[in-house]
Amino acid sequence: MRRRHWLQGAAALALAGPLALRVRAEAPAPYDTLDLDWTDPARGRPVPVRLYRPQAMVPGARVPLIVFSHGIGGSRRGYSWLGRFVAAHGIASLHLQHVGSDRTLWSGGLFSLVGRLQDAAQADEALARVRDFRFALDTLLASEWGARVDTTRIVAAGHSYGANTSLLVSGAQVPGVGEALADPRVRAAIVMSAPPFYGEPEPRRILQGVTVPTLHVTCTDDVIRIPGYWSGFDDRVQVFEATGSARKWLAVYEGGSHSIFTDRAGTGGAVLNPQVKQATRELALAFLRGVFDGDEAALAQWPQRHAGILARFEAA
Repeated sequence: MRRRHWLQGAAALALAGPLALRVRAEAPAPYDTLDLDWTDPARGRPVPVRLYRPQAMVPGARVPLIVFSHGIGGSRRGYSWLGRFVAAHGIASLHLQHVGSDRTLWSGGLFSLVGRLQDAAQADEALARVRDFRFALDTLLASEWGARVDTTRIVAAGHSYGANTSLLVSGAQVPGVGEALADPRVRAAIVMSAPPFYGEPEPRRILQGVTVPTLHVTCTDDVIRIPGYWSGFDDRVQVFEATGSARKWLAVYEGGSHSIFTDRAGTGGAVLNPQVKQATRELALAFLRGVFDGDEAALAQWPQRHAGILARFEAA
């Protein structure tokens, strides 16, 4: 396989009876957080995870599960603003750490940083991330706690490079890759700030295989800037438009930044940052309620609730 940057410039990023879903934030339920240090024996590759587990459950009920993939340079500790929130509303969230493109990239000399980040965006790491996803989901479902997961309600989610990972496990098909990347257990995807698949000029050919419902989130200043690479928010919109989902939604916030969806508090604006996170939490829950419960009332109401920070909202 030829070397391919699947996410050129990925680094800016981190610098950047089923249980009914609840979308009301005023009555959160207890949850806990568990760090697990798994290793895939087939690859000899560590796959650390953090699991946000809802605690208040109807006896015998099963919970939906989000499997979250971080942006390049991130870790399992990231995106806690989403993991904590959904767990408090009855949804488990398993946050992966991809050791080939995680926070260890920031260690080492400054002058070699760009090279390390670009190396981490190569095809072999993109494929390793998909295998991390599959291994972590297999391992969780085989565990004692896995019996509490509703396997008909599994969601792939991610930010930036992690958004690309989520699209791959949801059905994106990249030319020249011999193995099947889609995981049939994935029933929906939440895609934050997805860059284009670099080097592939026809996004529709890549993304038409994503047929599960998808939620795409970005902002007008969602721009990646590193030496030799620039990608604007129009690229995120193009990913949305090319995705083959019959049911898909796009939310674009006014202003912001590419890293506003990380745990960093100030990026994108000290006032706007928490507003975007709160709006995105509510949107994710409304999306899942619409997809899994067939109740799209919260999705219909959401744009009016957050009109003051929205530049665009689209449903297809």
